[in-house]
Amino acid sequence: MGGMVTEEDLVRARTDGVFRQKLMAESLDRLLGLLNQMRRTPDENPTRALQIREGVDLAVKLADRLQQNDGNSGPRAA
Repeated sequence: MGGMVTEEDLVRARTDGVFRQKLMAESLDRLLGLLNQMRRTPDENPTRALQIREGVDLAVKLADRLQQNDGNSGPRAA
């Protein structure tokens, strides 16, 4: 992993709970890094502020899913 999530990654994540946790954690890490980078870059564009807000909302949802799945790494319906 480390790059873009592939279709194969998504298929595997549906059946491998440990892999799913790792995939979500790495995705959250990448998202937070990009949001931090965007925050530090001066830009008065209102579209950028909206993108940051949407990214933060997504990060919160992803973090919630990680916490819900913590300790429950068995297969789940997607």
